[in-house]
Amino acid sequence: MILYFSATGNSLAVARQLAERLNEQVMPLTEAVQQDLTNEKRIGLVFPTYDFNLPPAMPEMVARLHICPQSYVFTVVTCGSMVGNCIWVLRRILRKKGIELAYSHKVSVPDNSALAFGRNPNKQLGKFEYVPARMEQIIRELQAESHTLHYSWFSLLSWLLGRPAVTRGMIHCMGPKVNPAKCIGCGICAKVCPMENIRLQPQSGLTDKTYQVAKTGDHCTVCLACVHACPQQAFTTNGLQTRKERQYRHPQIHLKDLLLR
Repeated sequence: MILYFSATGNSLAVARQLAERLNEQVMPLTEAVQQDLTNEKRIGLVFPTYDFNLPPAMPEMVARLHICPQSYVFTVVTCGSMVGNCIWVLRRILRKKGIELAYSHKVSVPDNSALAFGRNPNKQLGKFEYVPARMEQIIRELQAESHTLHYSWFSLLSWLLGRPAVTRGMIHCMGPKVNPAKCIGCGICAKVCPMENIRLQPQSGLTDKTYQVAKTGDHCTVCLACVHACPQQAFTTNGLQTRKERQYRHPQIHLKDLLLR
């Protein structure tokens, strides 16, 4: 079973390719926490790095997984450049459950968080040129059930960036905010949010009519799925208005693939 956490499709695309070649199934991590996976002999975790660490919501979800300690557990991390402490932290979480991480590697992909800093992730598509060779290596090693931990070292800088106070600050600064004047209440943002952190709420306009607008809650994990999926570019991130040409989705992934509800 290949479990994935994916906002714009990078990790989903990797998870699907692994599943096809390893004859496995794919499942969103948000769904997997509600399943009994103790009969699965092989478990893969595919997810992105956020500021060189696990996505804020992931530690709790991994801790809730029901996995057999004897399973062959591996991870493939998608990232813009470096994995930071992702794999190191994941190993610690799994060990608390009596599970040893057997294998880890990374795949470099366009950085979808670049939008929050005013950069265009669509200008990083050249990274895909190197993905096939890396995937072939990973698949070959996984087919042999290799026990090799690539990129699993500890980084002091990543540890400091992962402190709760820093994470809260990141969510406060980079957490998407809705511009009600641009929102049309289509609900796409709510359907792609893995945290169910977005709701449509009635709002009165200048007329007597009431209309729906998106409202974010306090459980954001800063995946930016809503920002990249919004057809009206109604979200701001880090104080920046979303520009259509900077919205990103993996070329092999359609919007419907990312809808969780």
